[in-house]
Amino acid sequence: MYTFLTTSPWSDYELLDAGNFEKLERFGQHILARPEPQAIWDPHLPASEWQRANATFTREKGSQERGQWKIKPGTPEQWVIGYERPDGLKLRFRLGMSSFKHVGLFPEQDPNWQFIYQQTRKRKAAVPRVLNLFAYTGAATLAARAAGADVTHLDSVKQVNFWARDNMEASNLDGVRWLVEDAMKYVRREVKRGSKYQGLILDPPAYGRGPNGEKWQLEDELNEMLKLCKELLDPTDHFFLVNLYSLGFSALILDNLVSEIFPTMRDKREIGEIYLHDAGARKLPLGTFCRFAT
Repeated sequence: MYTFLTTSPWSDYELLDAGNFEKLERFGQHILARPEPQAIWDPHLPASEWQRANATFTREKGSQERGQWKIKPGTPEQWVIGYERPDGLKLRFRLGMSSFKHVGLFPEQDPNWQFIYQQTRKRKAAVPRVLNLFAYTGAATLAARAAGADVTHLDSVKQVNFWARDNMEASNLDGVRWLVEDAMKYVRREVKRGSKYQGLILDPPAYGRGPNGEKWQLEDELNEMLKLCKELLDPTDHFFLVNLYSLGFSALILDNLVSEIFPTMRDKREIGEIYLHDAGARKLPLGTFCRFAT
């Protein structure tokens, strides 16, 4: 069944509005305005509300991602927000305004963080092993670690791993294994070593580079990556999550891949779209996902 997931109410985050190819968000006490290519409708709030933004991101001419923030006086370039759920998951995240419009957190992933936390706690293994690939600043890593997992966090960018470590320390956690690696090369080696994991998390970009210039192109690499992940999963005790944010990459593509590669999970999987809703009740699509557990 095609499923839609969205973020639960969260005191330190709110999508205030979206429209005219932008989104207006509140992270803690600070309001940010930044580009959002899928918000093709008109904004719900008046221009005066958008002008309240503490920082506004403007793209460089000819670039889809790179640009600059215009920051109002008194607004910090870095700050920390809290995250707490009724099931006991409690984390803290350091945010910062990057030159690629990102702030170090994707709030729409909240339902997946809850899934990771809950499924890690359900594993039969005394200390579940979890591998987080393309792990970025580590929210999914910390959800698994908070549930007691032995977590390997892999990202090809060293500075991003430092950021994730800051989030770990802010959340009063420790013990994560940090790797600056090319994801495909690492997974191939793990398969050869016969390694097994009780949890696997993937959030790959549409395009990227490994630490030594290795090329990642989603449509070229995802099929092999999923096949390798199947080899790494504990056959009787596991959860699996893949999330994609690539314009035009339909959840039906994931459906076809997962049906072929994980046929026994056909009746256990959830597949669909993740979205955020704004104050005008519009749904802003922010990726496709597939997840399942034994």
